[in-house]
Amino acid sequence: MSEILQAVSRAARDLLHPKMLWLVAWPLGVSLLVWLLLAVVFGDDAVAWLSTTLGGSAIGRWMSEWLPVGAVVTGLGWVLLVVLLVPLVLATASVIIGIFSMPAMVEHVAGRSYPDLQYRRGGTLAGSIWNAVIGIAFFVGVGLVSLPLWLVPPLWPFLAALLMGFLNQRMFRYDALAEHAAADEMRELFRRHRREFFGLGVLVSLLSYVPFAGLVVPVAAGLAFIHYGLARLAGLRRAAGAA
Repeated sequence: MSEILQAVSRAARDLLHPKMLWLVAWPLGVSLLVWLLLAVVFGDDAVAWLSTTLGGSAIGRWMSEWLPVGAVVTGLGWVLLVVLLVPLVLATASVIIGIFSMPAMVEHVAGRSYPDLQYRRGGTLAGSIWNAVIGIAFFVGVGLVSLPLWLVPPLWPFLAALLMGFLNQRMFRYDALAEHAAADEMRELFRRHRREFFGLGVLVSLLSYVPFAGLVVPVAAGLAFIHYGLARLAGLRRAAGAA
């Protein structure tokens, strides 16, 4: 756990660099603009679909016994759309950063904190794309299946954190190590530290509930995974006598 907290602390320090602040601004701006435009164009249709889905769910049928379910479900549809907008914006920004920004972030972190770590380039562009596809498919699929549960106040923050945690670790752990680790080293690190990578993803996603901190979560997640991954890689090589 101390290694995870150390990675988050180092990521917070690196966020203050002007280069990293720019990487915070443009992916989040693009993501927010895209989803706001989609909400304007498809908002009514989305709410109608959400209302139908909720009305047919167990929660909707239970509410119909006590409330005018049509009006209530429509209102809840808009609420759910707004609730979903935050993780969708952050998830899209994470995808943009994973595809376009991670190489620059890895170079920045490695140059400052791990200058002696040898490049073995075990990652590939195809591997990075495949990780992104799996992460997005899981995020969307589980998000759709769990839609009714997002209306239960004690549950939706945890659902969002777990989904973003999975997406974060799927998007960032591979790209964090792709330049420096050999393919067998990547497999070994993912096997040894699977739970830690997921825990780091969840921990960073929880920052989105802190006022204004959510704006930097996608880049903070990328930096934290780079620090954690490279530190674990350095430890693996030291243990093998190949530092």
